[in-house]
Amino acid sequence: MADQAWEPGEGPRDRLMLRGPGSLADAELLAVLLRTGYRDCNAVVLARQLLQQFGGLAGLLRADPASILACQGVGRAKYALLQASVELARRLALQQLEDADVLSSPQRTRRFLQHHLGAQVREVFSVIFLDNQHRVIRCDDLFLGTIDGAAVYPREVAVRALQYRAAAVIFAHNHPSGVAEPSSADRRITERLVAALGLLDIRVLDHIIVGAGQEFSFAEGGLL
Repeated sequence: MADQAWEPGEGPRDRLMLRGPGSLADAELLAVLLRTGYRDCNAVVLARQLLQQFGGLAGLLRADPASILACQGVGRAKYALLQASVELARRLALQQLEDADVLSSPQRTRRFLQHHLGAQVREVFSVIFLDNQHRVIRCDDLFLGTIDGAAVYPREVAVRALQYRAAAVIFAHNHPSGVAEPSSADRRITERLVAALGLLDIRVLDHIIVGAGQEFSFAEGGLL
């Protein structure tokens, strides 16, 4: 069915305006961003095809640009809209985190980290630097790796923390596999980081591993 076949009031944009975005399924929300499909395939059908091909939203957002652009009905303009929507969500989550005490808003911290790291195809090690009121100073991606991991250097983390005059930090990294369970290497580097920053009287509040729609907290797991 072509896009022009939608009757007034039955398309996803109409229902979003009438009932709110929460009333739409993933494919329908994606269709709102795509706007159009291609011949004999409307935007909702195209959205369903993309979600099926890439294994859902997380897989679609993790996919490399070439794979997405190779799909029929997806061009540079639609890809740009998808990326812009993801970046807006990430910036909103960061702004909400910056306006809060992270210790009283753990869900905001996790939501930001899912937006920030959840779609990464490589392992990224990030540090959230906090002041003595546990407000966010900034978040830096300090180390980038392959799909197998990232080399993390405690000295670089310490230098950056001193530069920002941070009183505390939260570490975070993603597992591109989607499984948010700490490896033995994750535990070892966390111990080294805690020891290095402890010499500078900088607290490590948590180390959060981001997987596919899930997170693991070292603090909650009793590993800090």
